[in-house]
This record gives sequence, C-alpha cells and structure tokens, in this order.
Amino acid sequence: MMSIIMMMIFLMPLSFFLNFWYLKNFIIFMSFMFLFKFPMNFFSSISMEYGYDSISFFLMFLSLWIVYLMYMASFKIFIYNNYLYLYSFLLLLLLFSLFMVFCSMNMFSFYLFFEFSLIPTLLIILGWGYQPERIQAGMYLFFYTMLASLPMMLVLFNYMFQYYNMSFMLLSGDFNMLMFLMLNMVFFVKMPMFMVHLWLPKAHVEAPVSGSMILAGIMLKLGGYGLMRFLTLFVSLSMKINFMLINFSLLGSVLISIICLRQSDMKSLIAYSSVVHMGLMLSSLLTLKLWSFKGSIIMMIAHGLCSSGLFVLVNINYERFMSRSIWINKGLINIMPSLSLWWFLLFSSNMAAPPSLNLAGEIMLINGLLSYSYLYTILVMLLSFFSAGYSLYLYSYLQHGKLNLGIKNFLMISVREYLLLILHWMPLNLFILKLDLFIL
Repeated sequence: MMSIIMMMIFLMPLSFFLNFWYLKNFIIFMSFMFLFKFPMNFFSSISMEYGYDSISFFLMFLSLWIVYLMYMASFKIFIYNNYLYLYSFLLLLLLFSLFMVFCSMNMFSFYLFFEFSLIPTLLIILGWGYQPERIQAGMYLFFYTMLASLPMMLVLFNYMFQYYNMSFMLLSGDFNMLMFLMLNMVFFVKMPMFMVHLWLPKAHVEAPVSGSMILAGIMLKLGGYGLMRFLTLFVSLSMKINFMLINFSLLGSVLISIICLRQSDMKSLIAYSSVVHMGLMLSSLLTLKLWSFKGSIIMMIAHGLCSSGLFVLVNINYERFMSRSIWINKGLINIMPSLSLWWFLLFSSNMAAPPSLNLAGEIMLINGLLSYSYLYTILVMLLSFFSAGYSLYLYSYLQHGKLNLGIKNFLMISVREYLLLILHWMPLNLFILKLDLFIL
C-alpha cells in the first residue's frame, strides 16, 4: 500500500518541474500498477494502518482513472498556461487525499482525509471556475460539508473513549438516534440526499470541467462509501427508522427527475441527474440487503464514469459555443455527427440501457428495494421513466433542431477529445462482462 502512496507524495513536488502533459503518464502507470494488486474479500496489502478490500479497491482505481482523465480534459489550462503548476499540484493533492480516504482502516484517518479532500476541490472551483458566482458555489460546498461533518468528529471521539479502538475491522456497538444522525448526516450531504443537495448543482455549474469530473466521479462516492463502512454500527436502529429515509430519498429522486425536465442549462441537468442516481442508490443501500450493497458499488463506479463523460461532452461544446444553454447548442448533429454518437452512447448509459454497468447496478438496487417492500414499485417505475425522459429530452434538444446562425467559425473535435470519451465509455460498457468481480 505504501508503495503507491509514496509514489503520489513524490509526484507532488515534481508537478512544479515536470511538463503538465507528461505528468499524466505517471498516473496511468500508477493505475495499472495498482490494478495488479486485486484484493480478496478481506483487507489486503496492509501497511501502516492503510489497506484496501474489495469495496475500496474499485473506488481507489476509479480515483486514479478519473484524475488521469482530468489531466486530459484540462487542455485549455495547459494551452493558456493558466497557473498550470499550481493546478497540477492541486490535482495530485486531491488524488492523494481521496486515495487515503478509501484506503484508511482507521476512523480518524478516514475523517481527516475526508475533510482534507474538500480543500483542493474548493480551490479548483474558486481558482479555475468560469463565472463570478463560483465564490458563492464554493462557500455552499464548504459550509454544507463542514457543518454536517463536525458532529461526526464528536461521535468518533465519543466512540474512542467508549471502546478504545478506531479500526474499521473491529467496529462494534449499537447507538441511538442522535448518534445515527450526527454520524451519517455528513454522508447524506456528500451523496447528496434530497433536501441537502442544494450545494451540488451550484458547485457543478460553476466548476471547471475537471472540478465537475471529480465532483461527479469521486466526491459523491465518499458519501456512499462512508455509509457502507459505518452502517454496521446502527443495525438494530436501522431496522426501525430506515424506511422513513428510504421513502424520503425515493420520493426526492422522483421530484428531482421532474425538475431535470425543465432545466435549460446542460451542466445543471446532468448535476441534477447525479442527485437522482445517488438517491436511488441511497434508498436501496438503507434496506441493508447484500444485493443492494453490491449493486451500490456497481452504481458508484458506473455513475462516476458516466457523469464524468457527460461533463466532458458539455465542456467540449462550451469551449466552442461559449454557452451551456440548450437554446444555443442546437442542431449539433448537422455540424458534428461523430460527436452525436458519443452523446447518444453516454446518454444511453445514463438512462441505464444495456450493456452499461448502470443497468446492472440499477437492476440490483431495484431488486433490493422491491424485496424490502413491494410498495416501492410505483416510485421505482416513475423514476426509471423520468430518467429515460430527461436523458432523451436533452439528447434530442441538443442534436436536432435549427442550427444557431450566430456560429461563423467552428473548431473541429480533436483526437484527444475522442480518446477522452472512449476512456470513459469503454470501462463503463466492458465491465459488464466481468460482473463477477463485484458480485462474488
């Protein structure tokens, strides 16, 4: 474990000397080095209280992969030399903190890096965002997370004084309702759950492309991962109160998917669709079924790749039209038919069409929900219907219709951008051939 962590630490000072464009090759090298360390179902590769099991392994690999793609997507910052070395350093710092969150076997270390990952994200949004509202968006993100996470620290200290142990492997005890809310609220905010989701669309809309990619790809997964680890503390309480949270979350997802149908900003629509997917995942995870648990891992990986790819597509349009409005980005099939294929492929994954991982994840999550109660059938049906609805709405609005006559000249799509999309789409649709990795 330490070998990869040390490699990241030594890459950080190098980011001030090495060419930004070559630095990403180190990350892809690290990814493949890490891929060969596939774990069994228990913690493996343990050193210095850091290790990983089959839950965290996939999320750690996803972090490496998404950060590599963030380097590829940030070509504009590279061309204009917009504080390039600082930006590169922040990306590596973010990768390091996320990696440490997933490989921590100690609760305090988990909490520390969980909070620390907020700082580079905030700086990326504040420093490289597009609009002046980015300061407000950054503050939303910061205060939502900070206010929810301070009670968690108190619970962890209380746990330490009671049990003299902070290891994930030895989690025990049964806590009351107050503890449940204090500890899990931060994960609900991070996922985000309906009602505490208001920071997400704002942060996405104001962030640069790499900020949106890391927010959608990894930051939302921290909430799901934390819940997976900590729900063992509240088993008997969860049996009594989880049904309320499940109802709330599912209903919220249906409402937000209706909100998606009236968005005019492309980025905003994709951000809200993230809330919908995470709402389904949260409600299924709270049923405490093994099927839902495994489905949640698949859903997290699928959503990370799919959402990130969609934000890249929006950015490709934004760099050419200087607008994210669907009223201006119209008739794109006339000028870039090859890119329309990628829009279609990623939107079909977003609405869980085969052969994407989203389909496998959603089937497992819905199985978990319906085996908990048949009454959720109607909500799940509405959710699936509206998910397909807003995906098709955005796709048809962007690709068809009359071309905007304000466009005089137009930059064609580069090979780098196609590669970027292929590297999002390939793992998303080829992993379904190896579902046994997740399910067994």
